[in-house]
Amino acid sequence: MIPETRYARSADGTYIAHQTFGSGPDLLVAFPWISHLELFWEDPDVGPWLRSLAQFARVISMDQRGIGLSDRMTQVIDLETKVDDVRAVLDAAGSRRTTLYGQGVDGGAICSMFAATYPERTAGLLLWSGYACGGFQPDYPWSTSEAEDAAFLELIEETWGDEDTAGPLMVEAGICSIADDPVARKRWAHTMRNGASRGDALIHDRMFGDTDFRGILPSIHVPTSILQREDREIAAAEWMASQIPGARLVRLPYDPDFPPYLGDTRSNLRAVEEFLASIREEEAELDKVLATALFTDIVGSTEKVAELGDRGWKELVERHHAQVRGLLARYRGKEMDTAGDGFFAVFDGPARAIRCAQGIVEAVRPLGIEVRAGLHTGECEIIDTKCGGLTVSIGARVAALAGPSEVLVSQTVKDLVAGSGLAFAERGEHELKGVPGTWRIYAVEP
Repeated sequence: MIPETRYARSADGTYIAHQTFGSGPDLLVAFPWISHLELFWEDPDVGPWLRSLAQFARVISMDQRGIGLSDRMTQVIDLETKVDDVRAVLDAAGSRRTTLYGQGVDGGAICSMFAATYPERTAGLLLWSGYACGGFQPDYPWSTSEAEDAAFLELIEETWGDEDTAGPLMVEAGICSIADDPVARKRWAHTMRNGASRGDALIHDRMFGDTDFRGILPSIHVPTSILQREDREIAAAEWMASQIPGARLVRLPYDPDFPPYLGDTRSNLRAVEEFLASIREEEAELDKVLATALFTDIVGSTEKVAELGDRGWKELVERHHAQVRGLLARYRGKEMDTAGDGFFAVFDGPARAIRCAQGIVEAVRPLGIEVRAGLHTGECEIIDTKCGGLTVSIGARVAALAGPSEVLVSQTVKDLVAGSGLAFAERGEHELKGVPGTWRIYAVEP
């Protein structure tokens, strides 16, 4: 089944075709050379490759402007405009943080520029091939010659979309292994004609020849991997990796084909999946903060509901919530969750958290209710702006041990507030449900 093609409007009003499919971390694919989002799914090589990506990523694919199903263009555009197109597609797809997979010089340039400009939106950067220049550059030892560039332009002018003569153009574009197959030539000629007119293709090749993103490389500060097959381009990839801070070069087995969807696709897919997994692991480690978790709830709430009735209980809970929120603001606590009559909040300091808990205990007494409170300090995982993990579970278990108007803390909290003037009474060792080991618990003295 072909995913639905949608359109994102770029900054200058150009409509960019894109598709979103699969599940997992977001992965934007910027194809090399030409593309056609819908015909690619019918291709016996590209289609299976896309379906494989979708097994471990939410893939966002796009046709560049002037190509495939995107709006055509009449003149050469700059790299900044192409980056605007990527941003429009990511916005339309609802992707706030994305791994970018730039293929070839053109796809690599767009994704590298985006990663350098918007690091806060870029989870990681994958580059398929280590070339940083499209056409002849005298100070770039791996660039093509001026004669080679002219010959490729001539091939486009004379053979673009022609089934009988598509073979040499396919070879020059890196589609080598199937260039002699008449069925494959017919299929690719069809893709060429639908992906771009001859004029479009010439414009794109001129832009390709002008592309040189060497100056961007040192400004990339996101996790980066360069995937490169062991061929004559490996030296260019080694140089590129040396220019991007912390970049890693992943060497893959030699293959005569250039596009990642031809030849040894398994090694390419495995490298992409491993890169995405490494980013998830790294971000899981980085998305942790030291925090003090505070849990409170009203003691005897069931009996109170029976005494007051639903309406009276609702009014009481609203007054309780107002008192708690006022004290959270005073002691710089951050409300994480409210479930019924209970609160879960986090603090960046354990002493403030304890004083807030004491304040809550005293503030709600005039309402005719008592609360219990429990605290623990540890590393919290940040999940969609919320704190989670074992620290939170321990805090909840400590609170469950507390009696009316009692504030209990773990030994970690007690040790961290030494010298604060707070006093504690030992409440012994306890097993906390779902938490390994035994835990020494202390009550905060009034």
